[in-house]
Order: sequence, then structure tokens, then C-alpha cells
Amino acid sequence: MQKDRFGNSFAPDLSYARGQILPATADDIVKLKVAWEHIRRRRAELGEASVYLLSGLERNLQLDEIDLSIMDDEIASALFTDDVTELGLEHLGGDPARHDVFVFNRLTAALLTAADVMINEGDTVIGVSPTFSHPAVRRAVAHGGGAFTDTTGLGAFKEAMAEAENVDVVFVTRLSVSYEILPEADIREIVSIAKSRGAKIIVDDAGGARVGPACFDQPKMLELGVDVGATGMDKYGTTGPRLGLLGGDKDIVKKIRARAYEMGVEARQMLYPAVVESLRNYSPDTVRERVTVTKKVGVCLKERLGDNRVLETPVIIQLMADDILEMAMERAGLTDAPCVPYEATAGLAMLMLRDHGIVSVHFAGLPPGTAALMIKFLPPDVLEQFGGPKALADAIHHSLDGLADVMKSEAGLESLLLGAAA
Repeated sequence: MQKDRFGNSFAPDLSYARGQILPATADDIVKLKVAWEHIRRRRAELGEASVYLLSGLERNLQLDEIDLSIMDDEIASALFTDDVTELGLEHLGGDPARHDVFVFNRLTAALLTAADVMINEGDTVIGVSPTFSHPAVRRAVAHGGGAFTDTTGLGAFKEAMAEAENVDVVFVTRLSVSYEILPEADIREIVSIAKSRGAKIIVDDAGGARVGPACFDQPKMLELGVDVGATGMDKYGTTGPRLGLLGGDKDIVKKIRARAYEMGVEARQMLYPAVVESLRNYSPDTVRERVTVTKKVGVCLKERLGDNRVLETPVIIQLMADDILEMAMERAGLTDAPCVPYEATAGLAMLMLRDHGIVSVHFAGLPPGTAALMIKFLPPDVLEQFGGPKALADAIHHSLDGLADVMKSEAGLESLLLGAAA
């Protein structure tokens, strides 16, 4: 069983340990409600411009011209389904003769439904990613009844495939939760091996559908020869809302679409106009611009915290949870950890929001896919409104000081994260 630097065992299906303050998703929801209260308070006391959406995600509704008469499931379906299909296939690199697309209420629902259709009870499923598969993948496989083995990189994947008597499905993650990417040559070999064993291939291409082609000159998702895959419409270059775009083999998508309607996880068609606008306006230049801006914040953070405290991948920067807890303990003069690293990250994110109005990606997932504080794909205009890269680095530095102060109190962190519920 994997453990963090402080000896805490990772929770089932997560890449980090749960603690006494946030032991379950229900507690994460309470934490989120506390965050909402800070947002309400700041807007009421300091104005709308006092909250800065710096999660790197686009989860609002953006339409250049809003005609409310088309914001209706039936009307929008009639007017925009063909455009969604055409633009979705173009975005994912699909061939209209062989592929189709469908829009879900979120990416997790797309993965869950694909697994429900493509995985049977007792099937052998091999996952492969640069580091580890997202919890949404693990849960989708479990929901489908599959037996899941996760692997890191091509070498481990080959070993798992060789050891398995039969493999029914391969679940590929191109860009991992930690924002490292599988090289194109490795992906090609993974696909080739999977097909040679008769396995179907599902791709969790959450951000990889754009980051792969835009930043690493990789093919679009369906150009990789996979059976089906999905991406998030709120991630990196698209403008939301938070929906899941699935594409793949026509016959498989047909079955997935039907199951989606049965399970009630399809996107509301009234949002199709926003999907069309998002796909039509997408540019890989936007992705590259946001990477450049994020890297500037990384430079300032390293000056503030030290090179060894800031982890940099080719596209994002992050503060690892173990380092956050360690830095806070050092500043507080503590020798015994008062919480697990994940809870330290949660505390830092809450202080960044409470004291500086920063909405970080930590609050975007329930539960988050990683315990790290991730700084990624920052919108240049919002960062500029906040004060620029140095101002953001300073805010994180001061929030670490605040976290140290909170940790000196026995129930301080619990009160910070859970509010009145504590």
C-alpha cells in the first residue's frame, strides 16, 4: 500500500491519504460550502471583482449573443445537433464516416457510461497513464464490474498485458492528473498491443485532447485509432460550460448514447449553443498562451518558496501536498504533523480564497483527483486583474504563513475547513 512522506496510507482509489478532518467526500462537500460562503461574503463586502477564478477551468456559460428562445431542449436539439456533431468530430479528429460524438453532463458521466456499455462483469481492464489513472476511471471500471490493474508508462503496461491471460478493455490516460504526458510513440504502441489482444480502448482525454495536439504536436484523440474517448469542455482552450464530449466508433457511441438517456446523464440540449460556440472559437494558441502565463507564476513562486518546493511539468506548476504540510510545519515550529498532507492543501486553498479571493482548482473536484495545489492554464486577463504573477506568488506565500498560524491551534484547521460544522 502506498504511503505519503508522513507515513499515511493512501485511501482506496485515491493517490493520497484521508485524514480525521476530511475523511470522506461528504466532508469535502461541507468544505465546499464553506468556500461558497467566502465567495458570497467577498462579493457582498468587496464587490464582484474581488473573486478571481484562477482554477484554469471554464465552468460558466459563455454566449456572444443570447437568444433565450433557443435555450430550450427541444429547440436547441433541432437547431444545433448537427453543428455539435460536425464541430465535435473536427475537435476530436474523427471521421464522419466512422465516428460519432455525444455530449454528457460532465466528463465523469461520459467515462462512467462508456465503461457501463463496454465492460462486462468480470472483464479484465488494464489502465495506463504517465503516473496513475484518475479516480473517475477506477470508479467507472468498478461500476462496469471489471477487474482493474493500473500501470504507469509503456513498460509496466507491457508487463501487465503479458501477465494477463486475456484483456478485454484498455483504459488510456494521455495526460495524467499530475500533468505529465505519454509520448506519442508510446501511445501508438499501447494501442497496437491492445488491438493485437482484441481489447477495446477507452481514452480518458480530459485535458489531453487539447494539450496533446497544442503543446506536444500529438494527433487528435480519434486519430490515435482508439475505440472511444472523452474530454472535458471546461478544460484548456474551450470555454465551457462543464460538459463531457465523447467521441468514437459509431456503433459503440450509438449504444453509449442510448445508455446515457436511460441513466439520465446526457447534457441538457439547451446548452448546445454554448457547446457550438466553444468548439467553433477554440484555438490551440489559447492553450499555449495559458501555459506561458502559468510558467511565469512558477518563476515567481520559486523565488518565494525555493526551487525544491515547486514542481514543474512541461505545462503546469504545482505544490505537492507533502511539501505544503512540511512548509507550514516549519513556519509554525511544529515537529508532529497535525493533519495529513491533503488537509494541509485544503487549508492553503481555503486561506487563498478567504484572504485573497483566489478560487483554485482544489475546489473543482469532489473529491479532488490529487492532493497537490495545482496552478495551471491561468487566464491572462484574470491574472492581470489580480495583480500579475508576482502578486499570485506573494498571496500563496502569505497563505502558507496563515496556514502555519492555523495549525498552531488544536482545532484551527478543522474550523477553517468545516466552519460551523466543526
